[in-house]
Amino acid sequence: MNHPDRMTGVEKRAVFSLSLLYIFRMLGLFLVLPVLAIYGPHYEGSTGTLVGLAVGIYGLSQACLQIPLGLLSDRIGRKPVIFGGLLLFAAGSVLAASADSIWGLIAGRFLQGAGAIASTLTALMADLTREQHRSKAMAGIGASIGMSFAVALVLGPMISARLGLAGLFWLTALLAIIGIILLWTTVPTASRVTTNAEVRSVPEMMRRCLRDADLMRLNVGVFALHLMITAQFVAVPAYLERMGLDVARHWQVYLPMLFLAFLIMVPAMVAAERRGRVKPMILIAVALLGSSALGMALLGHSLGLFLAALLVFFVVFNLLEANLPSLLSRTVYPGGRGTAMGIFSSFQFMGAFCGGSLGGLLMARWGLSGVFILCAAVGLIWLLLALNMRVPAPAPNLAVEIGRDEQQRKTVLERLREWPEVLDITVIAGEPVIYIKVASDFDRRRLDELISV
Repeated sequence: MNHPDRMTGVEKRAVFSLSLLYIFRMLGLFLVLPVLAIYGPHYEGSTGTLVGLAVGIYGLSQACLQIPLGLLSDRIGRKPVIFGGLLLFAAGSVLAASADSIWGLIAGRFLQGAGAIASTLTALMADLTREQHRSKAMAGIGASIGMSFAVALVLGPMISARLGLAGLFWLTALLAIIGIILLWTTVPTASRVTTNAEVRSVPEMMRRCLRDADLMRLNVGVFALHLMITAQFVAVPAYLERMGLDVARHWQVYLPMLFLAFLIMVPAMVAAERRGRVKPMILIAVALLGSSALGMALLGHSLGLFLAALLVFFVVFNLLEANLPSLLSRTVYPGGRGTAMGIFSSFQFMGAFCGGSLGGLLMARWGLSGVFILCAAVGLIWLLLALNMRVPAPAPNLAVEIGRDEQQRKTVLERLREWPEVLDITVIAGEPVIYIKVASDFDRRRLDELISV
């Protein structure tokens, strides 16, 4: 058995390859985020409310499909679902690039969102890593999302200033194709072995996720988080233009701010995990999230103070974005990871839809302050709900070498399926290693005897 404190080669390759895939996937989403609210009013039939809808509509289709695709990935495997989602995202990008009316743009964004693979990607990362390394793996994803966010906020305004919004959408289609290539060439393939203790009824899996108070707190949290970030990007680009910064220069604000946010976020997350202070860290982060939004509403007269509040917002957003999926993977019951991630991602993208739609509506009626006050109120509600959250201790996870002999592998897997203290089994294609999640009373000597036979 591998040393539990070290990542296996498969785990390292999984973190690297999936983080790289996330970079290309999220670049496709983020590139248009800082400029859509600026270029949207130039489309035929555009209104402030419809521009907000164009910003957030991808979240509606994402929310509707995350659960079905999460369930499907539990049945047919993660990679086929991810492949189909990337194809849909590419098709939506092409449609949006070809649009000349606001409704064509909305339709393209809606189709982009139909490539709802976030839950499946996260579930695949959880499949390929043990719980004691899950936070590091999710931090890798969080870092890749943060990097994508930073690169997109720099390149989006620069590229759109030369090629327009249509050029950005053509680029996102290309990024989706690159993501497909990465999927089949670099990402390890994992398949789960069904244990006898698992519940396989789809309605029961859904009910079990939705009735779990700890899972629902995380679902509501990610809804609030993405409502706030999407609403912010309805308002922040408009604020910067109002302060005399042309869209081509917005990257000069975003780049140093996101770099600082990353430098602050990573040490804070690592320290909290090592000291077992994850819950206090999350509560402080949520409080800062709402406070920074309120600060942006009250300090808009000063560009410096506004940007300081925005920096705080970016720090805690990246912190929470990396930690919430990790907590979910700890909390979910065996065999329901794809389903739980589907529900989680549905809440996430429904938050993006509500953030874009409400942000556009409030900005049209009450201006920028209305958007920031909305975010502050959402942050306060989330904080009150999070006070009773529970952070489960990591369950023991083992990486087990069982050799490459097919008959021996089959025998070991069949025996492990029958052990009630074995909660989850993941097989890595082409590798002699399997991952097993076990109950606290698991007897390792019994496992050693089984493998040595």
